[in-house]
Amino acid sequence: MSEHRRKPPQPQGGGRAAGRRGQSGSSSGRRAAPRGATGSPSDAYGADPYGAGGEERPYGGRAEARRAAQRGGGRRRAADPARGGRRAAPAGRGRAVDPGRKRIIDYPRAGRYGWHRWVPSWKLVTGMFIGFLGSLVAVAGIGYAMVSVPNVADTATAQNNVYYWADGSQMVATGGETNRQIINLAQIPKAMQFAVISQENKTFYTDSGIDPKGIARAVLNMARGGETQGGSTITQQYVKNAMLNDQSQTISRKFKEIFVAIKVGATVDKDDIMAGYLNSAYYGRNAYGIQAAARAYFNKDAVDLNPGECAFLAAMLKGATYYDPAGATSIDPAATAEANAARAERQMQDTLNKMVEYGHLDAQERNRYRTLPKVQNPRSNTRLSGQIGYLVDLANSYLVTHQNETHVTQQKLREGGLSIYTTFDKKKIQALEASVTAVQKANIKPKLRPQYDTHVQFGGASVDPTTGAIKAIYGGEDATKHFTNNADATGAQVGSTFKPFVLAAAMKWGVRDAKLGPDQAQDERTIVSPKSLYSGKNKLKIKDYQGNVWTNEKGEEWLQTNDGDQSYGNPPKYMIDLREAMRESVNSAFVQLGMDVGLDKVKEAAVDAGLLESSLAGTNYPSFSIGISDPSAIRMAGAYATFAASGKQRDPYSVDKVVSKDGVTYEHKTVTKQAFTAKVADNVTDVLKTVVDKGTGTAAKLPGRQVAGKTGTTDGNKSAWFVGYTPQLSTAITMFRYDDDASNKNRTFLKMFGTGGQKKIHGASFPAQIWHDYMAEALKGTPAEPFPTPEPIGEVVNEQPSPTPTPSATESEEESPSPTPSPSQSQTSPSPTPSGKCKPWDWTCDQSGGTTTGGTDTGGTNGDVSSSPSPTDTSGNTRGNQNGGGGLFGGPAG
Repeated sequence: MSEHRRKPPQPQGGGRAAGRRGQSGSSSGRRAAPRGATGSPSDAYGADPYGAGGEERPYGGRAEARRAAQRGGGRRRAADPARGGRRAAPAGRGRAVDPGRKRIIDYPRAGRYGWHRWVPSWKLVTGMFIGFLGSLVAVAGIGYAMVSVPNVADTATAQNNVYYWADGSQMVATGGETNRQIINLAQIPKAMQFAVISQENKTFYTDSGIDPKGIARAVLNMARGGETQGGSTITQQYVKNAMLNDQSQTISRKFKEIFVAIKVGATVDKDDIMAGYLNSAYYGRNAYGIQAAARAYFNKDAVDLNPGECAFLAAMLKGATYYDPAGATSIDPAATAEANAARAERQMQDTLNKMVEYGHLDAQERNRYRTLPKVQNPRSNTRLSGQIGYLVDLANSYLVTHQNETHVTQQKLREGGLSIYTTFDKKKIQALEASVTAVQKANIKPKLRPQYDTHVQFGGASVDPTTGAIKAIYGGEDATKHFTNNADATGAQVGSTFKPFVLAAAMKWGVRDAKLGPDQAQDERTIVSPKSLYSGKNKLKIKDYQGNVWTNEKGEEWLQTNDGDQSYGNPPKYMIDLREAMRESVNSAFVQLGMDVGLDKVKEAAVDAGLLESSLAGTNYPSFSIGISDPSAIRMAGAYATFAASGKQRDPYSVDKVVSKDGVTYEHKTVTKQAFTAKVADNVTDVLKTVVDKGTGTAAKLPGRQVAGKTGTTDGNKSAWFVGYTPQLSTAITMFRYDDDASNKNRTFLKMFGTGGQKKIHGASFPAQIWHDYMAEALKGTPAEPFPTPEPIGEVVNEQPSPTPTPSATESEEESPSPTPSPSQSQTSPSPTPSGKCKPWDWTCDQSGGTTTGGTDTGGTNGDVSSSPSPTDTSGNTRGNQNGGGGLFGGPAG
């Protein structure tokens, strides 16, 4: 046998080999008896596990032998003879549990090996389940015993929020007023009780007070990271209202609320629960309880409410921010008066229908309440009078709309306890209010001229170009009387103050090359110099960049009128450069420039400067370039501040920091974007300086200071603007007329011919005067700073136009008709005229013969009128956006 196949030497000690040898050496020739058959301990346990000599180690008894076997680690050893000779667990599978030992919990299981040891017995499972249920009962019992039934008199105890001026001095403490009065159930109309039962909890009088499914949903929602949900039953809602001192969104608080609800449901009479709920619920307008709500909305006692008013107040319980017909755009720009009224009416009607369905209201009585009841002015806190209410609303709006950054929700504002440090400069606020008041008192006399001077409104805002901080606003005469903030969203179109964005777009992207196709033309552009020449002709045929005459949906050519129906520039060419066109606010030049650049680029420039896209009109018609959009005064001041800051854009903001009991919870960080290059922005500023120095804006001159700005007046003389800036401050002033009735869903802007004793209101008149008086005071004591000297930019477009015949300008005091172009008509898809196609930038092409005027030109002496046809309405209504789009923090454009 070869060496490598030789068997290894066999062990000489105990074990199987020894047994075999013993068998072979037996004189009797019989096989050896199985181990353990003799009963000897040495037979049972074999040789010494720690030695090699095979000598047997005597043990004192069975127990000692068993312990020795267990100490043998992973070695294979014989089973206990007393258990029938069963073999022990194989090596490496863990130590077997002594089957003879008595344990309270048999786990791991004795006498089982491998995975069988870890499968619990049915006795163990049953015992643990019973123990778990017992623990829950014990915990529930302890929780039930520890909670107490809430006292309705302790509800609605929110703290004040304290608002501070920019200099750190206190502005006002508000937000925690407890506007409530507890009344008995007998003083609450049955209709109110049935309204909430029908809408919220139809089984109120028969249920236990809790909704297990609703509780499970709330706990699951919290486990997923969401906020807790409101109580599903009236009892749970009452408990939630009564626990205002603990509004933390935690599972422990939710369980506490459940225990309280169980105790209330078991120990408190249903009528008392109903009274407690209606007396503690929040109805909006800082009104806690049904009596305060009846006074806040209808100025009557709760006992006098009719079923329609009760159903209306039941809708307010859904969240007054989105149901109060007065609107709440200071909290959410989407919560306009119109949208809220529509929601409230739907909810009210649904509640009345359910009351009839469940037998709580007669169908004939129900039919008396098909429209919303008339509600009164929402403001009642005299501490919020004057401008203070507008400032508080503006700060709250910023916090809530930026809650991802500020971590301040409407609920936290209502709970109070916050110190809110605003950006508002007290002296500038007072100066702006004084300037508006002085002009208003001297010129606006409703009693003397009721036909012309009623419903006149002013608004204004002032922004720091270096930070975006809102330094001052004028929201209206008194926040407790006029509750729409005129500095924020109003729906007033901005007119010719929009033209700087057209110029900025032409300097940033340039005009398109008409010799190329539509796709290539987007890439091949010519940057425009302020020296570029455009036609100042009145009733100019507007063309797209390829030379096609633009027509409306009826095939009528668009003829753009100018102020006073006059042409600018000397005949026969009628060509003026863009600086002069801006100085005299020539509509025809900027409408054509916008078409050459592309209205999409004009819109992009406006958004880049800081206007909200939601406030901008559509770009399907040429008049977009002359201000038919309706941004807020705050946003206009912020957008012009971008030019003042050499193209650096910073969003307007109203809160510097928020401090709670836990310390600083929010601190504003300015984010700067480069909207335009310094070359573009500084050239726009240089052109706007000309407007103030010797153009339509001379009334805004500040001795010793450089000022840039633009006037604006809109179609039908329904609004007038002046927006201007110095390097330190940008300010926008607006003036308009509309009926300030919150219940008027179709609020109409009124014409201002004859207002203030003037034939017509221009941006150069009252708005520029207010701007001048305010800025002179606001900048008093600050050093005058010059604007940067602009670098040359672009090429002179149309530098050598061909001679043209001398057209006859039409001078007229009459207002031209204001057509409404089709939204589907695009500057990129024009309808060619029957007479053919004009060459690009060829002002010798025949411009006569059209039938449609491209916007209204309403006369005046200084050329400061933007023709602004409404995209959807030519009767005087705005685009339906009275409280939404164009506001400081966004919202629908209507």
